[in-house]
Amino acid sequence: MNPQDSLNTQVLPNDRRDLWNEFVSAHPCGDVLQTTRWADLKASSGWTSQVIAAMSGDTIRAGALLLRRALPGGFGLYYAPRGPVADPNDAESIRAVSNAAREVTARGKGILLKVDPPWEEEESASTLNSCGFRPVGGEGGFAGTQPKCVMQLDLQRPLDEIMAGFHQKWRYNIRLAERKGITVRASDKPQDLITFYRLLRLTAERDGFLVRGESYFERMWDCLSAPGWIRLFLGQYEGEAVCGALLYVMGDKCWYTYGASGNAHREKMPNYLMQWKMISFAHELGCRWYDFRGVSCTPDDPNDKTAGLNRFKSGFSPRLVRYIGEFDLPVNKPASWLWTKGLPYARSWMRRGAKTFGPPAD
Repeated sequence: MNPQDSLNTQVLPNDRRDLWNEFVSAHPCGDVLQTTRWADLKASSGWTSQVIAAMSGDTIRAGALLLRRALPGGFGLYYAPRGPVADPNDAESIRAVSNAAREVTARGKGILLKVDPPWEEEESASTLNSCGFRPVGGEGGFAGTQPKCVMQLDLQRPLDEIMAGFHQKWRYNIRLAERKGITVRASDKPQDLITFYRLLRLTAERDGFLVRGESYFERMWDCLSAPGWIRLFLGQYEGEAVCGALLYVMGDKCWYTYGASGNAHREKMPNYLMQWKMISFAHELGCRWYDFRGVSCTPDDPNDKTAGLNRFKSGFSPRLVRYIGEFDLPVNKPASWLWTKGLPYARSWMRRGAKTFGPPAD
């Protein structure tokens, strides 16, 4: 796109989707959310996609899957979930992909491009800044579109050594669940996805969070199961499903994404055993680490609203990983300001006005 770039940056045609997915799968910073299979899932809710690749000869060195959401007036919002996929210390390739992404966003009447790569190195944040990106406010672990802080368990050691590193109470609860008759199985049956979703709805109602509709998970399964990037686990007691979870598995990486539990038999600690079985599964596949996904960036704070979630994940002795966070590249600056600052302020003002003056007349 820019003839002065030493790398050849290009929008990959659809017939090279497999090449991109292979690159993402093998890359240390690759994520399922950067694959075209994920783009297929998001297409069902109105997102379109393009893949930008920085090529060195016939080899992809870096790139990004860009999702576009249509806005009124022909404008668009661009997002590279967990992208770009690049070595965080490779400033040349980051700049090449960023410059190409800016051009694609501008041609598509994009008002801004949002990225949130899984990079820990602060130098990579400086590189993004030099390309015009600006960090998005919010220090909490769940302040951005994707978690800023996650926990990862090192799997490059024997299983008994991994188990020995767990908190004593966690080891006890794993063995208690086994003694009490909890069993855990992996499944690829569509009817088990229905069972899992029922447990997820129960969990959402009990813990007070929103959850997507069942059709979203059905589409997710259809998109990710063919290449083997998603696994479903169910914990059972006497044939009754009492807990469940979805894992993303790609290359040598594994992510625990959705967890659910029913209201019965919780005293038998089924979730502890299910985690252990999933960790063992990832270890058997040769994964480098097991990612527990989002946690608070201050997981030891007892007053944090996610303290229970943080404590549960911490008991497996993973390391806390703090990524550089979310960055926006304002391509259409007036429209970008209106989207990120003006509209939220107007909504906040209207909410305050409603509280002050009462609800509007019918």
